[in-house]
Amino acid sequence: MDKIQVQKVGSNTFWENSVGYSRAVRIGQYVEVAGTTAVQGDQIIGQDDPFAQTVFVIKKIEKALHDLGARLDHVIRTRIYVSNIDHWEMIGQAHGKFFSEIKPACTMIEVSRLIKAELLVEIEATAIIH
Repeated sequence: MDKIQVQKVGSNTFWENSVGYSRAVRIGQYVEVAGTTAVQGDQIIGQDDPFAQTVFVIKKIEKALHDLGARLDHVIRTRIYVSNIDHWEMIGQAHGKFFSEIKPACTMIEVSRLIKAELLVEIEATAIIH
């Protein structure tokens, strides 16, 4: 029986190290990207701008995928958590900017809050490398 190779990547955020998780994990042809926000170092990108935060988040997801040998067109599912569902159109437009041709299964859910009040969106992704 062949041993399945597991690869992990991180983006060295405070939360990854303190909570103990990886930005993304690849097992065989499957890649799971953890909830990703618009945090870079100690800075929030796109403050008060759900579109800009979403674009940054998807680019961060794209980098994690790339680091594990995957691409955005391998994404089969995204889960979008938003702190204000009234922002759905701006967030949806940003998501569509990257996924309009790929069309993964997608869910958008309003949550009471994210880990920091300034964060407006958090996205998870699942990819299968083909």
